[in-house]
Amino acid sequence: MNRLAIFDCDGTLVDSQANICLAMEDCFARAGLDAPPRDRTRRVVGLSLVEAMQAMLPEAEPHIHVGLAEDYKLAFRRLRGRGLVEEPLYDGIAELIDTLDRDGWLLGVATGKSDRGLRHCLDRHRLRPSFVTLQTADRHPSKPHPSMIEEAMADAGAGPETTLMIGDTSFDMAMARAAGVTAIGVTWGYHDRHELLEAGAHHIAAHPLEIVDLVKAFA
Repeated sequence: MNRLAIFDCDGTLVDSQANICLAMEDCFARAGLDAPPRDRTRRVVGLSLVEAMQAMLPEAEPHIHVGLAEDYKLAFRRLRGRGLVEEPLYDGIAELIDTLDRDGWLLGVATGKSDRGLRHCLDRHRLRPSFVTLQTADRHPSKPHPSMIEEAMADAGAGPETTLMIGDTSFDMAMARAAGVTAIGVTWGYHDRHELLEAGAHHIAAHPLEIVDLVKAFA
């Protein structure tokens, strides 16, 4: 079986919280709603958009959730069109990707982003060729459903015993557990160490290069 390392995107590969908060505030304003606290917005990063809106406004009707999700996409595109979208790689991520690639790992992404959003992000950092499988919210149920990991493993010819899920939220850890793969939680994103462990993380990393040592067990 091939060895596969799957990364979440927002909060794991890139720091996109400023963009996410601005887009959320824009779509709420256009719907005539009070802007959510930024801490509340950060809590739902990782979920697919409709599910994120359900978590933000649990009492609202389903059509409100769908409308906000569509308006969020438009808000993000407006920000990108104005040159305001910045999604810098976290320090050490480029080195981690290079190291895993040199060591023979296949790499993938499983994200709540859309195909379009992920493509823009990876192209911006010239990373798209590094990944053999890209799974997004456009084609899968929201995390923590294991569908994205299962499809990534099928694409890469990997099995649960040779697959890692690297992510910053409890949704990533629960998804990894549901798929039967090793869950590595990272603390530079949106959920803290306690939440990651509670959701099932097998390992915790405080810096991308700590993952290099963690994966030696899979050599």
